[in-house]
Amino acid sequence: MSVKIAIGAQWGDEGKGKIIDLLGSQADFIVRYQGGANAGHTVKIKDKKFVLHMIPSGVLNDTVISAIGNGLVSDHDSFINELTTLNDGGINPDGKLFISPYAHVVMPYHKEIDRAKEAARTTKIGTTFKGIGPAYQDKICRCGFRIIDILDNEFFATKLKENIEEKNFMFERMYGEKDKFNYDEILNDCLSKFEIIAKYVKDVSILLEEAMEHNKNILFEGAQGTLLDIDHGTFPYVTSSNTVSGGVSVGVGINPTKITDVLGVMKAYVTRVGNGPFVTELKDEVGKFLAEVG
Repeated sequence: MSVKIAIGAQWGDEGKGKIIDLLGSQADFIVRYQGGANAGHTVKIKDKKFVLHMIPSGVLNDTVISAIGNGLVSDHDSFINELTTLNDGGINPDGKLFISPYAHVVMPYHKEIDRAKEAARTTKIGTTFKGIGPAYQDKICRCGFRIIDILDNEFFATKLKENIEEKNFMFERMYGEKDKFNYDEILNDCLSKFEIIAKYVKDVSILLEEAMEHNKNILFEGAQGTLLDIDHGTFPYVTSSNTVSGGVSVGVGINPTKITDVLGVMKAYVTRVGNGPFVTELKDEVGKFLAEVG
C-alpha cells in the first residue's frame, strides 16, 4: 500500500498535472482534498482534449477511482460541464467518480460576491472570481451549504431563504445593489443541478479507509501551491484553503500516519499565480521570454 501526496512547492502552475498523470498509472485512487474549480489540468489523449477544474484527472484512467473530499468547495456548474466533456469524449465516469457529501457548495451568489469584493479592493488579490473564497468564508461562518444539506429539500429551501435575505442586505449596504439575488431562481437552479450530481455522492472518508484496509494505492492531488496556503503562504495574497500536505488529513478525514510519501513539484524558474510579492520577478524582455516559452 502507498498513500502519496503530490503538491506544488511554489505558487502553483508547477506542472503538477503531468506528475499526477504519471503517478496515476500506479494508483488505484486519485483524490482531491482542497480548493475548488481552480485552473486544474488539461489532458490530451490522442486527438481529444479534456480540461478538468473540479474532477481529478484520474477519471480518464479506466482502472482508477477518482474522489473529491470534504475539504473542497464544490462548483456544481463546473462539475456538470466536466461530466459533459467526459461523456462527449467517450469517458463514462459512473461508478468510478465520487464526491463527499460533506463538501461545501459554491452558491451562485458566492461568485457575484467574489467579483464585487475584488472590484472594491484598493489592493487587488487577483482572485479567479470562481466564488471559492466567499464559499470558504461561509463555511467558517457556519452558514454555508454542504452537499448533504441539499439532500433535504425542505431544510435547504428554508436555510437558503435566510441566506438570500442576508446576502441581499449585505450587497445593498456594501455595493448599492438592491435585490441582487433571486430566491426562486437560485433554489430551482440548485435543485435541478443536484439531481445530476446526486448519484456521485459517497462518503469519501469511509471509501478511502476501506481502500487502505485492502492495501490499495492512493494518490492525493494538490491544487495551487505551498506558498498560496491560507496559513503558511504569502498572506493575504493566498488561496482560501490549506494547500500543504497537512491539508489531506482534514480534507478527506484520514489518519496522517497512513501517509507514506509527500512529493513536492517544482520548476526550474519561479512564477506565481495572482498578485502579491514576488521579489525575483523579471519585468523585462527576459521575463517575458520565460513566461511565453516556459
